Amino acid sequence: MSSTSAPPTRETSPGAAREAALPRRRTRILALPEARWAAAALVLFLIALPLYLAGAPAWAWGPLFAAVYVTGGWEPGRAGLQALREKTLDVDLLMVVAALGAAAIGQVLDGALLIVIFATSGALEAIATARTADSVRGLLDLAPATATRLDDDGTEETVPTGQLAVGEVVLVRPGERIGADGRVLDGTSEVDQATITGEPLPVAKRQGDEVFAGTLNGTGALWVKVERDPADSVIARIVAMVEEASETKAPTQLFIEKVEQRYSLGMVAATLALFALPLVLGADLRSTLLRAMTFMIVASPCAVVLATMPPLLSAIANAGRHGVLVKSAVVMERLGQVDAVALDKTGTLTEGTPRVADVRPLAASGLTQDEVLRLAAAAERPSEHPLARAVVAAARARGLVVPPAEDFTSTPGAGVSATVEGRTVGVGSPARVLDDRTGHPVAAALEEEGRTAVLVTLDGTPVGVLGIADRLRDEAAATVTALGELTGTAPVLATGDNARAAARLAAEVGITDVRAGLLPQDKVTAVLEMQRAGRKVLVVGDGVNDAPALAAAHTGIAMGRAGSDLALETADAVVVRDELGTIPAVVRLSRQARRLVVQNLVVAAVFITGLVVWDLAGTLPLPLGVAGHEGSTVIVGLNGLRLLADGAWRRARDGYGR
Repeated sequence: MSSTSAPPTRETSPGAAREAALPRRRTRILALPEARWAAAALVLFLIALPLYLAGAPAWAWGPLFAAVYVTGGWEPGRAGLQALREKTLDVDLLMVVAALGAAAIGQVLDGALLIVIFATSGALEAIATARTADSVRGLLDLAPATATRLDDDGTEETVPTGQLAVGEVVLVRPGERIGADGRVLDGTSEVDQATITGEPLPVAKRQGDEVFAGTLNGTGALWVKVERDPADSVIARIVAMVEEASETKAPTQLFIEKVEQRYSLGMVAATLALFALPLVLGADLRSTLLRAMTFMIVASPCAVVLATMPPLLSAIANAGRHGVLVKSAVVMERLGQVDAVALDKTGTLTEGTPRVADVRPLAASGLTQDEVLRLAAAAERPSEHPLARAVVAAARARGLVVPPAEDFTSTPGAGVSATVEGRTVGVGSPARVLDDRTGHPVAAALEEEGRTAVLVTLDGTPVGVLGIADRLRDEAAATVTALGELTGTAPVLATGDNARAAARLAAEVGITDVRAGLLPQDKVTAVLEMQRAGRKVLVVGDGVNDAPALAAAHTGIAMGRAGSDLALETADAVVVRDELGTIPAVVRLSRQARRLVVQNLVVAAVFITGLVVWDLAGTLPLPLGVAGHEGSTVIVGLNGLRLLADGAWRRARDGYGR
């Protein structure tokens, strides 16, 4: 097959141009009503608070606090009423009622603070949901909008990729993204398919090889026969899996929310009974109302809410200062529950950047390592291929002087050649350079070790072999060991890379359970199998191909520096500074926070129980009830703030708090 039109260059290809012109679809935070109401409530509260504390007249701060109740209580109040129509009493409505009750007996500040806390929490949840939806939609942009379809007579026609049918043939020019899942009929090239498999290097493709929609073609043209409907492509299934996992994932609830129904019903029933029964028996209205309102204040879950939130929010702030973004208090709580870990390879345990790990001169050549590397770097320097950059970087790292090259040529899927110092130097795939699928024995030995072998020839004669590998992170082995000790089970390596490379890396970091060659759906299957066995799985990854597993897992953490937008938004937490060793530290910090939550709940329960019993059995003065209620709130709040200290992170980093 051939085409009369010249393929566009990498810089001017329509695929690259369209990609560069794509707008980023990102929901603006203030476009969300929850965020607007919460922001208004917070600003009003911050204006009113100093006036109140400074003893200003009520007319100065009263309207501001009233506006806080309206702006911050609108959304949770409406949600609570909607739940009430469905015969469900949730904590949103209870908090609004408690805040209004506090205001009714003069505790305006307490009620306003409660309103702000709940409005802010709802806004953060809405923002996280919108961001994830944006990234899922943006993933579809990886697949090109159009493709070049070839008719039976060889005529080219540009059509929407959604109209491609199984059996049709498309032409993929250099630099374009592939429009459909299929198989190569003709042509040779190298395809960057990291978005699907996570492999760190472009993969050589020739006749008979499978290719995926959304992957990026290299410098050669490919004629591809469509084998899957566009709606059933791997990239489309990734979108579907992320959406499905996000929707079906067990509802995320803080510990206290698990008992909110019983507590809410009990409190409301007790307040009504305490108000109605004495009236029936002839009690005075004012004293009865005062007792009922006192009961509502002392029994309100303000201390319980603060028992839960400050430790978790303090842990979030501390983790953030040390390079780990935990997206919510729910996530911080869940991190401490994990008892199994699945790790991606490329970009997670490794840096995701190829480097020259071996230089092996062939004995017959008489060349040294530096001479082989110098010749290879000279031939590769004009190339933009990731392997070429690795070879040139290795030569420079050794301080070698790389000579200029002339007559540079590049053969897609095979390698490059150039004239260096008057001699022809070739660098490329051993099997392609030697035109023999068995390649070269030295290259085969390197590949058995999990390296990517590159053969160097001089005037057509092999003179050396380079071994290219992805660099292992310095802290990878220690992190694997720490996670195994924390969870009680050895981590699993789940990667789309080939089995040899995965096995070599697993041996270096101490992993025995290796699952290689996994497509995104296979990673999800592996995670779900572990969870069906009763495990709460933590998945750590960085790429588009990891996003479905991150969404399906009990908790997902994405590596931030090289992570795809979808992985970063789908994950529950992000390692912003790309320091793998912070993952076990944040798990330990979560467990410290959970212990403080339990401590605080005990303190809150003791105070609430004591004050309630006093109010029911005797006469609890309202000022004393408020003092006791506020005292318990202050105690649990200060206890939770202990996790803000750097010492808490040091203990977590050094292995304490398991």
